[in-house]
Amino acid sequence: MQSLLVLKKIFFVVFFVSAAVAVNGSNQPENYEAYLFAYFSGNGPGQEAIRYAVSTDGYNYRALNNNQPILDSKKISTSGGVRDPHILRGSDDKTFYMVATDLYVPEQGWNNYAMILMKSSDLINWESSVVNIPETFPDEFGDVDRVWAPQTIYDEAEGKYMVYFSMKQGHNPDIIYFAYANKDFTALESAPKQLLYNPTNNACIDADIIEKDNKFYMFHKSESGAPGIKLAISDKLTEGYTYPNFNRVDRETDRVEGSGVFKLNNSDEWILMYDVYGSGRYQFTKSKDLEHFEVIDNDISMNFHPRHGTVLPITKKEYQRLIDKWGLPEGLR
Repeated sequence: MQSLLVLKKIFFVVFFVSAAVAVNGSNQPENYEAYLFAYFSGNGPGQEAIRYAVSTDGYNYRALNNNQPILDSKKISTSGGVRDPHILRGSDDKTFYMVATDLYVPEQGWNNYAMILMKSSDLINWESSVVNIPETFPDEFGDVDRVWAPQTIYDEAEGKYMVYFSMKQGHNPDIIYFAYANKDFTALESAPKQLLYNPTNNACIDADIIEKDNKFYMFHKSESGAPGIKLAISDKLTEGYTYPNFNRVDRETDRVEGSGVFKLNNSDEWILMYDVYGSGRYQFTKSKDLEHFEVIDNDISMNFHPRHGTVLPITKKEYQRLIDKWGLPEGLR
C-alpha cells in the first residue's frame, strides 16, 4: 500500500509538471499582439517594390522605413519590379514565406512570366528565388504571358506549401492554378494544375484562400464580366470550389482587386480588404462568417497608399524586431 501511494504521488507530480510545460514551455505559441502589412505602392518607377507597415490594433497602420522599400526589387526579380506581396507564417511558427509577382509595368505593360518565392526566419532578411513559368514548364505553359498574384497556404494533408496564382495563355481568360513548392521553397515541384473552374468562364485573378471551420474560402477578383470580389467555397483545399452565388462579396460599386483576408487578434471577426484601384482607395470590411461584410472605412487610418497587399498577425517580439530595424513610426496607436 505504501509503494502504491508513492507511485500515485509520482504520477501526479509528473502530470502537473508536464501540463505546466505544455502551457508555459518554449514550444507554446506566443499571442499575436500586432499586425504587419506588406504591400506595394503603384505602377510607376520605384513603386513596384515591397513595403511594410505595422499596426497594434488592426485598424490604424503606419509605414515603416518612411514608406520606402524594405527589399531591392532589382536584386530579387528578373524584371526590376515586384508586386502583390503575400506573406504567410509557416506551420513551424518560426519561418515566414512571401511570394510576389515579378513584373515591371513601365517596361512590360501587363505581360509577365515569373513569380518570386521568398523565405525568412525574422521578417527582415529574405532568401529569394525566381520561378519563370514558360521556361520551367515549356511543354505545358510555354505560351503563358501573364503570371499574377501568387499566394501560399500550408496543405496539412500533404505536409507541403501550396502556391496558387493566375495565368493566361493566348486568348483564353486568366485561370487560377496551384502547385506545391519544394522543401527549400525555391521552386515548384511539378507543373501547375487548375484549381478553380469558373462556370461563367470569366477571367479570375488575385485568389486568397482562408480556412475556417474545416472549409476553404477562396476570394478572387472577377476580371471580366460582372466585376468585383467573388467567393467560392470547398471542403478540400485543392479541388471542389463552388459558388454560393455570384454576387459581389465586396461592398463597392467600382472595380476592385487584390483581396486580402485576415483574422483580428483575440476576436472572432475577420477583415476583408481590397484595392479600389480605379479611384486610388483601399477599402476595409468586417465579417464573422466570411460571407457577409460591412464597410469599416471610418475606423481605418493609414499614412500611406497601399496597392494589393496582405496583413499578417505578429507577436510582440516580432513587432519589436521590426521597430528595432526601421524605427517607430509617428502616429502609431
